[in-house]
Amino acid sequence: MDPFKGQGGIQMLLTAEQEAQHIVSNARNLRTQRLKQAKEEAEREAIQYRSHMEDEYQKSISETTGSSGSNVKRLEEETEAKIKNLKKSTSKVSTEVVDILLKYVTNIKT
Repeated sequence: MDPFKGQGGIQMLLTAEQEAQHIVSNARNLRTQRLKQAKEEAEREAIQYRSHMEDEYQKSISETTGSSGSNVKRLEEETEAKIKNLKKSTSKVSTEVVDILLKYVTNIKT
């Protein structure tokens, strides 16, 4: 009976090894699934955080540009006034410049 007992023991070991492999395989699959789930959760949290920070940034920009918007308007008005002054002064001087140019162009040196 000893030889039959030995073969039964080997068979039990093989069955136990197969069960252990099955358990390890299931554990690996569960770990892989959990890692994927954790990655997806982290990506969602990162997107939410990025969105929140973007909103905060836009809010801070809108607060600071509110006061600078009046500065931009004031600078545009000053620029327009300077352009008008330059056009006015060039229109006064342009006739004199044209006369001087005509004088030099028509004056012939021999």
